[in-house]
Amino acid sequence: MTRSLRPDLRRDLYAVGAAALLVTAAVLVGRHLQDTSRTLFVDWPPLLASWGPHLGPGTPAAVLLAIATVAYGPTLAARLPWRTLLPVTWAAATAWIFSLALVDGWDRGIARRLTTRYEYLQVIDRFDDIPAALRDFTQHILLDSPDNWPAHIAGHPPAATLTFVLLDRIGLRGGGWAGLWCITVGATACVAVLVTIRALADETLARRAAPFLVLAPAAVWMGTSADAYFAAVAAWAVALLALAVTRRSLSWAGASGLLFGLTCYLSYGLTLIALIAAAVLLLGRHGIRERPALLVPLLAGFVVVPAAFTLAGFDWWEAYHLLVTRYHQGAGGIRPYGYWVWANLACTVLIAGLATAAGLRRTGTALLSRRAADPDRAAEARLALLISAALLALLVADLSGMSKAETERIWLPFAVWLLPSCALLPHPRAWLTGQVVLALLVNHVLLTGW
Repeated sequence: MTRSLRPDLRRDLYAVGAAALLVTAAVLVGRHLQDTSRTLFVDWPPLLASWGPHLGPGTPAAVLLAIATVAYGPTLAARLPWRTLLPVTWAAATAWIFSLALVDGWDRGIARRLTTRYEYLQVIDRFDDIPAALRDFTQHILLDSPDNWPAHIAGHPPAATLTFVLLDRIGLRGGGWAGLWCITVGATACVAVLVTIRALADETLARRAAPFLVLAPAAVWMGTSADAYFAAVAAWAVALLALAVTRRSLSWAGASGLLFGLTCYLSYGLTLIALIAAAVLLLGRHGIRERPALLVPLLAGFVVVPAAFTLAGFDWWEAYHLLVTRYHQGAGGIRPYGYWVWANLACTVLIAGLATAAGLRRTGTALLSRRAADPDRAAEARLALLISAALLALLVADLSGMSKAETERIWLPFAVWLLPSCALLPHPRAWLTGQVVLALLVNHVLLTGW
């Protein structure tokens, strides 16, 4: 057995080495381009970050949590009752994200993140009359339009902004509450992924994935970014679809459709979550054949949010086409596609971790395995299909040219689906150690932001 593992481990290390070289090349080439042409619009390519080694109040908590999870996480994940594992996973992920954010302190790390000139809280007062704001939304997307929206508002459908408007309306005002919302909701994405894996693959793989979802390097950018919230909504849409097709549940199907509709009105790019949904439908095709009526509440739920926004006067397609123009009016039109089309993938290495590079290698092996008759191999192949769909969505986003830079936060909704590939790796504590070292190093050496 030991001898048979050695070639696999060697190939895992080759994958890790290739990923590390990709990041190194992105840093060196990016540094040269930024110094000579100033066309990247990032201070520490490929990340939107700046050099600034620092410690903070979150440092001790992050280190202690990392040590405890590496030491006990795999064992607890294997032994805890399933209904206990899910809230424990959410609590641990929340603590990990929160502690990393607090490395920058409460003010810079959480309270001010969503109040900068690019962010949603800048326009709360412009939504005093919500119906009027929705009817007029597309009139302020272009840079040369009157009172043009800040970058993140213009770059997303209005459900993203409305989330923070509604938080303000119920008394949860300011950047602190907005940040806490994104952290606590965003951390539930890992639970949704676990639910999906258990439903479509098996519980053992879900349990093995849990510590990697908790200690994801992506946590550096999930606290505090609205994209963490988007990732959670999209992940739950997928999870509820998985429950619908495996349990033949009409109610889960309707709830899934509702969240898929909301996902499309949180971010234009998250329409690519349809590729992951397609993988779920493929894996759960037997449930659909046995109860084709599942598609009725799924589609009915899906149209609710689009219908509501359309009736309110917001045209999704018009807004998207205007956004494409706005994107090319700004830095997106200057940033070189030839660099970012591969440097974005280096950003993905940094948010998913080097362990995920090895996990993706094993994902390819599992997907192509001819030993799917073995129940364990069959479960791994089903997980591999789900992960491959997420990777395909990410690659389509990359090739589109609409994600040049800042993908360390923009691609969080896809990255959370790559992390379960680590469930295919042996020696989880060794790989987890690499994940937390990367996250702590990035968080303490760089000042990240957007």
